[in-house]
Amino acid sequence: MQREELDDLVVAQIYSYRAEAELARSALEANGIEAMIEADDCGGQRPLLGANLGVRLLVRRADERKAKSFLE
Repeated sequence: MQREELDDLVVAQIYSYRAEAELARSALEANGIEAMIEADDCGGQRPLLGANLGVRLLVRRADERKAKSFLE
């Protein structure tokens, strides 16, 4: 992604575990909503490092409402 695209990302949902976030990301993308995961957990190798912050599922601002509605 380009820098402008990164500035346009918002948090759609926060999860405790990367696996949960990956499932949600896959479901969103299967429904035409691009998503990405942001976590401070060494790429999933150290899940407890990011335990306080959680695993964030990001979408474009334009898709925020649609993504949140889908995830509910």
